[in-house]
Amino acid sequence: MNDVLLVVVVLVALGFDFTNGFHDTANAVATSVSTRALSPRLAVLIAAIANLAGAFVTTAVAKTVGKGIIDTGLANEKTVLAALIGAIVWNLITWRAGLPSSSSHALIGGLVGAAIAQSGLEGVQWHGLVHSVAIPAIAAPAIAFAGAFALLLVIYWVLVWMNPGMANRTFRLGQLASGTWVAFTHGANDAQKTMGVIALALFEGGHLSHFYIPSWVIVAAGLAIAAGTYVGGWRIMKTLGQRVVNMEPASGFAAQVTAGVTIYTATKLGYPLSTTHVISGSVLGSGATKRLSAVRWGVAGNMVAAWLLTIPAAGLVAAALYWPVQGIF
Repeated sequence: MNDVLLVVVVLVALGFDFTNGFHDTANAVATSVSTRALSPRLAVLIAAIANLAGAFVTTAVAKTVGKGIIDTGLANEKTVLAALIGAIVWNLITWRAGLPSSSSHALIGGLVGAAIAQSGLEGVQWHGLVHSVAIPAIAAPAIAFAGAFALLLVIYWVLVWMNPGMANRTFRLGQLASGTWVAFTHGANDAQKTMGVIALALFEGGHLSHFYIPSWVIVAAGLAIAAGTYVGGWRIMKTLGQRVVNMEPASGFAAQVTAGVTIYTATKLGYPLSTTHVISGSVLGSGATKRLSAVRWGVAGNMVAAWLLTIPAAGLVAAALYWPVQGIF
């Protein structure tokens, strides 16, 4: 039964990774598509390839998720399975509603909820949760907002001599690179969360002598998120690329460059960042350079509400599912 449970956990984890890919496709391609720098299908194909490449950058985030959020001495494979199902359910709900909530926070909420259901409050490493999740969740969107705002002002100042037609052509070309960069960093950060939970399940099941990320786990997680990205999340793409702020090529370029730098920096530091939060913050920052009223703050407010709900909602679903999982396995 233990081996059957482990296989189920791995398959469900890769399923979560797949939903992460199609849920977060908008992170990488919404601005490129909305500014007509790329066609939707080509943008998604490029994003899928870049997501796969990014999965091989580092395992720092995977190690944080696998052993820095919940107590590995108390958790088991059933905890991981309940967490994954809770995260998938919340991903599907927000995808259906077209809300760019955080797959990363859904997974972390699922881990926290399942750990509390199993072991009580001591099942969670609260210091790690605050340091590695809560603080970056607050800081990263603000950094992305300010960075995109400042970068776009610099672009306008340096390239003031360009006529609008030339500027649009130049930055549509630039978005080929910046869009690929965002997709690469998205794969680098998000694929690792699945790597972390699979490695946790392997460790708890006694299949690893110490916690590390096996090569086959890296490959499988990279392929799963790339496949999900190729399937695409068109509902969320419309929200992020069109409904929040009307993007132009220059503002799209600034948003993507800033988001990519923020995500990559967090990835190297081992923070399981919400790529959705970061790219949304940079989109709002670039839009605010025109005037604050250029941003549709009502839509942005709905996005923030979804973010605030994600960890507790996914946690409650995972906690509720822990007992059925316990009964089945």
